[in-house]
Amino acid sequence: MGTSTTESQKLTFDRKNLSDQKLLELYESLLMPRRIEEKMLILLRQGRISKWFSGWGQEAISIGAVNALHSDEFILPMHRNLGIFTGRNIPLHRLFAQFQGKKSGFTKGRDRSFHFGSIKHHIVGMISHLGPQLAIADGIALANKLSEEQKVTLVFSGDGASSEGDFHEGLNVAAVWKLPVIFVVEHNGYGLSTPSEEQFAFQYFTEKGPGYGMEAIRIQGNNILDVYQTLVDLAEDIRKNPRPVLVEAITFRMRGHEEASGTKYVPKQLMEDWAKLDPVDNYEAYLESIGVLDSKTKEHINQKIKNAINEGLEIAFAEEAIEPNLEEELRDLYFPFQQTVQSPTGTKTSEKRFVDAISDGLRQSMEKYPNLILMGQDIGEYGGVFKITDGFKKAFGAGRVRNTPLCESAIIGAGLGLSIKGFKAMVEMQFADFVSVGFNQIVNNLAKIHYRWGQNADVVIRMPTGAGMAAGPFHSQSNEAWFFHTPGLKIVYPSNPYDAKGLLNAALEDPNPYLYFEHKGLYRSISAEIPEEYYTVEIGKAKLEREGQQVSVLTYGMGVHWAKKAVEEMGIDADILDLRTLLPWDQEAVKATVKKTGKVIFLQEDTLTGGIGAEICAWISEHCFEFLDAPVMREGSLDTPVPFAPNLEKQFLPEARFKKKLENLVAF
Repeated sequence: MGTSTTESQKLTFDRKNLSDQKLLELYESLLMPRRIEEKMLILLRQGRISKWFSGWGQEAISIGAVNALHSDEFILPMHRNLGIFTGRNIPLHRLFAQFQGKKSGFTKGRDRSFHFGSIKHHIVGMISHLGPQLAIADGIALANKLSEEQKVTLVFSGDGASSEGDFHEGLNVAAVWKLPVIFVVEHNGYGLSTPSEEQFAFQYFTEKGPGYGMEAIRIQGNNILDVYQTLVDLAEDIRKNPRPVLVEAITFRMRGHEEASGTKYVPKQLMEDWAKLDPVDNYEAYLESIGVLDSKTKEHINQKIKNAINEGLEIAFAEEAIEPNLEEELRDLYFPFQQTVQSPTGTKTSEKRFVDAISDGLRQSMEKYPNLILMGQDIGEYGGVFKITDGFKKAFGAGRVRNTPLCESAIIGAGLGLSIKGFKAMVEMQFADFVSVGFNQIVNNLAKIHYRWGQNADVVIRMPTGAGMAAGPFHSQSNEAWFFHTPGLKIVYPSNPYDAKGLLNAALEDPNPYLYFEHKGLYRSISAEIPEEYYTVEIGKAKLEREGQQVSVLTYGMGVHWAKKAVEEMGIDADILDLRTLLPWDQEAVKATVKKTGKVIFLQEDTLTGGIGAEICAWISEHCFEFLDAPVMREGSLDTPVPFAPNLEKQFLPEARFKKKLENLVAF
């Protein structure tokens, strides 16, 4: 096991050229998280805090890191990195309020412990899924590199979290793009209770670095001077010669994964051996042995820390429990943004296919926003598989139009990292189906980050979607409903070239996270005269595509074209409402058309069960019941995967069934 003490039964300190003052600063910095944890364990037993993730025995890694980096360089910590927060001088009363779920905490009681960030302190907090942190660090480092800032980003991972695919993706992207990131793996021997040998089949993480094409360094993580001096030298070198480096810090967790889990699964001898290498006790003894720390100074530092902790706790405990505010909870879902719809300034138009309109809008947004970065597989010289970014690399440069490795999760996470540094990001899914391997970053990072701690995610994910091309079950899915259920996202789905350009521009303007669905079957099958100038379409506003009196058809995307064709062929006088924006959707427009006709059917290409139509039809039944003259109906694709053979796919899609159901509705 990599945490065996056979390597070193004793910590050997070397001060090199560090001054007495610096040695004492490191001591005080190291002591603070230990003393806080001692207090928190008491409060936990008293029931005054609900949970605690212990970093006892690992403090030297956090303290060495936070002191080694410049204060304006980002650090992305994990559960056991309390020292990062105290080392960045976060006010203790706010930190304690965070632990207690109080309003003055960094998440306003919406998340716990270390699940928060603070841009002021250049900290980006974790989510419970652990691995996604690495990709965010990549994005921050990419922003630093593009801005030509000589800065380094440091991100933590545990040895357990390294088993996640996000670990591989984060390291791979950083290596390919030569990003200035330090990946610190805290190798403490256990992922909760699972020992290292059940997590991976190697002994040291330094064996992994060369496989990614990056340097790898192993340090004694309990030795504060070793950690600090190694990272100081490394960070200085990376600032001048940007590249990623993997740093393995050998350490041990002396308490449970969290307090309730205990440590009974750890061999007693191993625990006793590592107790002898306690980072605080050993460093304190070293300072006393060289005459830098005397009893008076030690007492002064301890009293200073104790007073600061007690003062912070007094303020935090005095704060009243949160009074729920419904308006504030809903308001904080999105970063504040008031769209101003921009009409085209001129009258010049040209005929554009659907695919050309998307490309046109993307190009004009690239011109409008010099901080907009495009990322996706094959979008560079190749122009993307649908040629939407053809010529973009030549026009805007390889820095802004970036081919990516096949790692959707890391690229979406990198988009969030760019956003944290004030950039805009557009991520192209080669096919909407492939977003499944980036799902976590979207629903748990992009969607929740503003609600959790006020950080926006200025990321648009383009999603080539839809069936009808005999492409089979992995290139044809309509998966918008996966995300419709997730608060914090915005979803648009145009059905025509004008909206395709205007909605994309609007999404790229808005500093909130978007999923932009574009039907592959419309790319080259429809065209229209649209303005050549830049313009936007209102988000959240449906469009009455066709007016009638007999029935209301609610739909979007390809469904608009199916509906128009059907009512014309059948001679039905119908309202056809194109939702355009799926999240948030236009309730007023839906209510108006239902009130007008009294009969409504929802048409979607997505499979029928659990689709967007189910939610909107349920809303109509609840809020518009008095206007209805017939049951609310809906039609969608079969509840099967999308088949490959054209005849099977035709049966799968809802077009024919929709006509029959529409006929029944009109006759009701």
